[in-house]
Amino acid sequence: MALLEIKDLTVDFRSGDKFVRAVDHISFSVEKGRTLGIVGESGSGKSVAALAIMGLIPLPPGIIKGGRIFYARGRQEPIDLLTLGQKEIRAVRGKDISMIFQEPMVSLNPVMRCGKQVTEVIREHMHLSDREAKRRTLELFAEVMLPDPNEMFRSYPHQLSGGQRQRVMIAMAMACNPVVLIADEPTTALDVTVQKSILKLMKNLQKKYGTAIVFISHDLGVIAELADEVLVMNLGKIVEKGLVKKVFTSPEHPYTKGLMACRPPLDKRLIRLPTISDFFNNKEAAGSFISNLEIDVTERAEQHKKIYSSKPVLELKHVKTEFHGQGRFLKKTIVKAVDDVSFEVYPGETIGLVGESGCGKTTLGRTVLRLIDSSGGKVFYKGKNLFLLSHRKMKQERQVMQIIFQDPYSSLNPRMLVGSAILEPMTVFRIGKNHKERRDKTLKLLEKVGLEQDYFYRYPHELSGGQRQRICIARALAVNPEFIICDESVAALDVSVQAQVLNLLNELKKEFGFTYIFISHDLSVVKFMSDRIIVMRDGKIEESGDADTIYYHPEKEYTRKLIEAIPKGI
Repeated sequence: MALLEIKDLTVDFRSGDKFVRAVDHISFSVEKGRTLGIVGESGSGKSVAALAIMGLIPLPPGIIKGGRIFYARGRQEPIDLLTLGQKEIRAVRGKDISMIFQEPMVSLNPVMRCGKQVTEVIREHMHLSDREAKRRTLELFAEVMLPDPNEMFRSYPHQLSGGQRQRVMIAMAMACNPVVLIADEPTTALDVTVQKSILKLMKNLQKKYGTAIVFISHDLGVIAELADEVLVMNLGKIVEKGLVKKVFTSPEHPYTKGLMACRPPLDKRLIRLPTISDFFNNKEAAGSFISNLEIDVTERAEQHKKIYSSKPVLELKHVKTEFHGQGRFLKKTIVKAVDDVSFEVYPGETIGLVGESGCGKTTLGRTVLRLIDSSGGKVFYKGKNLFLLSHRKMKQERQVMQIIFQDPYSSLNPRMLVGSAILEPMTVFRIGKNHKERRDKTLKLLEKVGLEQDYFYRYPHELSGGQRQRICIARALAVNPEFIICDESVAALDVSVQAQVLNLLNELKKEFGFTYIFISHDLSVVKFMSDRIIVMRDGKIEESGDADTIYYHPEKEYTRKLIEAIPKGI
């Protein structure tokens, strides 16, 4: 018997005078001890369906137009969650049915210590004393592999990394041993090694308590590894569902085929990644479509011969970056975020910088551009030591040295029109003769990144994550750069949008001769993008070399563990 059964669920949202259908007559169920995977792009309706189960759809603007959500409590008759009042649904939510939310920074209370937030849930539903609730919380923090559980208990959300915040959310969701666990993109912000441990933890919880899991993700590799059954959603509808092995080995719908092909393959190197539109326009099978896009080994060798015959455009020599803080009992602490790092980057090359959270890769990228002050070493760009330049001279260098940040929403001014955000740096650097010329260039850049010209008059909140990231790319291109640092610039994107952005970056590299440092914790993406890979650990370079050589023949155990942790799927 199904623990959770959704029948003909339909959810609309009011937008002005119109109604937008987010979930369109979907039906599915999940049984005890089984995992149902739900995949689809942003806007497909998968998260809205999860929020409807939890009774968290804001009414208004949301409207549940129809359907039933049955939950079987023990031996009692199933209850329809949509008929419960707020007090009744609160008794179920968090105890019987729990949810791990996608964005932990928004989901956690910023003014409450992490430990207190978890103990509050435990005391509410399990009726334990403060002491017992704290002991249970510390056990959970250790279970989800948080370093120093006592310190994490006392910390506020802003003091933790994104991955640590997500683990606090997972501990909170698992606190009361729920019957049904809904996980909405729970591993998106995590490194592959932590992701592997979290997936293992969820499997163990399921085995121990017979928990039914609804796992929402855009990562098909994760779904293939964890789920028993899968349903694929597009534009609010279920387009395909069935056993994971059957759907992933013999997909029938073009949308499913496209989703599966968007992910950079690990066993071959492509010229460009297929996109979902390719599969709607081209009915060929995914395998034959990909085989036509493979890079010739000889061609790649010729490209590298040309790249490495030049002088380096960027040279890092013994770069160090330290952060000074204050620990317990007023004791001063020093964290070596970047510790004696040296390497060169050649014109037209893409260097992949990979490693777990906290390894120093983002700090290194920002140190190169002097967005963070270094503690030692030298960085030469075209022979100039950037660390010795005045602020005025460094500002001039930033015209040719740009960065695309991880979070496009926080790096765009929410009160500024998209067009103005792209146009502003051109005004600062006096690019173009007048406003009209700069505006015309802005419209051309919008087209270059695959957006309509009317996006000029939109605000960031009106765009999807993928569209905002394209705006950030257009803004970086506005000042005619030569060297670009991509800092986890596709980490939060759906695989389909990620494929489009990665293809765009490679096309721009070919067209304008860009040089990239591509920072990511996703080795499959880094392998696809890079000529060489540098693996970082604890602020130091662990291993470096040709991208394919590093992947297929790693020398260091740490690199092997990173590669082994990548979900391989079926």
